[in-house]
Amino acid sequence: MTSVKNNATSWFHCGQCGTLFRSPVGDLESRACTECGLDPSLGLEVAPEDPVIKASIPERVAEPEKRSRKRRSRRRIPFKLIGVGVLLLCGMLLGAGFLLDMQRASEKPVAQEPAAAGPSMEEAVLLSEAGPTINRAFLGFLSGGTPEARNQFVLNPIDTASRMARFYDLNPVANIAPETFVSQQSAVLDLPTGRAIETQWKTGDKNQIETVFVQQDGEWRLDWDHYVRFSTYPWSLFLAGSGDDVGEFRLLARQRLAEERKDADHLSIVLYAPRFGLGNATGFQSPEFLLERDRENGRLLEAAFKLEKDGQRAFGVELPLENPENLIRVRVKVRRVKDDTGSRFELLQVLACHWYSSDDSGVTLPAPEPEK
Repeated sequence: MTSVKNNATSWFHCGQCGTLFRSPVGDLESRACTECGLDPSLGLEVAPEDPVIKASIPERVAEPEKRSRKRRSRRRIPFKLIGVGVLLLCGMLLGAGFLLDMQRASEKPVAQEPAAAGPSMEEAVLLSEAGPTINRAFLGFLSGGTPEARNQFVLNPIDTASRMARFYDLNPVANIAPETFVSQQSAVLDLPTGRAIETQWKTGDKNQIETVFVQQDGEWRLDWDHYVRFSTYPWSLFLAGSGDDVGEFRLLARQRLAEERKDADHLSIVLYAPRFGLGNATGFQSPEFLLERDRENGRLLEAAFKLEKDGQRAFGVELPLENPENLIRVRVKVRRVKDDTGSRFELLQVLACHWYSSDDSGVTLPAPEPEK
C-alpha cells in the first residue's frame, strides 16, 4: 500500500469489493472501506494531489479491479462446482426413479378383456377327427340327385325317407353346387341324445347354411330336419287354408310389444317362416297369438326370449346365429280353425325352442311362483 505523507487523508483501494475510497492516513488497523465496511488491506492508497500519481489513478485502479474480479470468480468456483454436482445428482435420482417406475409398470399385469372361450382339448380332438368324415358325408348328400341317394347320409334314414320325398315335392329347394361350400366354423353340441357337431358354411353367393351331424351306428349323419327347417306342410300354404288343419312347423317367433306388455298376463307372439340360406330374412307372417304367461307354452317362450336377450343359445352352443334381431327359433304345433268368420289359428304346443331333432325344449324353465 502507498500513501502521500504531506496530507491528512489519502485514497485507498479496497481489496475486498474493489471500491476506491478516501480515508485518513492514521491508524491502519481501524481503517475500513467506506463502501463494504471490510478491511481494505489488499488495496492501494494514492494521493490524488500529486499530478503524476493522479494521472495514473485509472491505470492503477483498473489493475486491482481485474485482480479483485478474478479473486471473486475464484471464490465462486467451488460454489458453482457444488451446484453442478447437486444438479447432476438430482438428474441421476430422477432418472433412476423413472426407470424404477417403468420397471414396476412392466411388472404389473395388464388388464385385458377376457378371451372368448374356445373348445376344450377333448372337443378340439373330436372336431379334428370327425371333420374330414363330416365333409365327405355332406358332399355326398349334396351330390345325391334323388331323395334315395341322399337318404344314406341322413339321421334316422328309414323314418326320414318318406318325409324327405314329400317335403321336396312341396318345397323346391335350390340346388347349390357342392364346390361353392366353404366351412366357416364348427362347434361340439351336447344334445340329450348324444354328441353332435354343428358347422356353419358360406356358399359362393354368400348365403349361410347350417348343418348338424350326429353320430349314429358309428357314422356321422346329417340332421336333415334341422338342415331344411322341416315342417309338415309349407307355412304359407297352411296360412292360406291348404293342407291338414294341424301341422308341425319350424318357425321364427317374435314377441310383440315386449316392453309395453311385460306386466300383462299374456304374451303376444307372431310367427314367421324362415328362408333357407338367408338367416336375416323372414317369410310369411302369422296372425297374433296370445299365450298365457303362467302356462307351459308361455313359460317356454318367455325363457327362450330371455336366453336370446342374454346372447345365449339352446344347449349352450357357442356359435353365433344370424337370426333377425329379437327373433327366436321354435318348433311348434299349430291348428287352423275354420268358422263363419273365416280361419283363425291356435298355437297348440311349443315343442322346442330350437330346430334340432330333439324333443328337449332346450331351455330351463324358472321355478313356478308359489300360489298366493
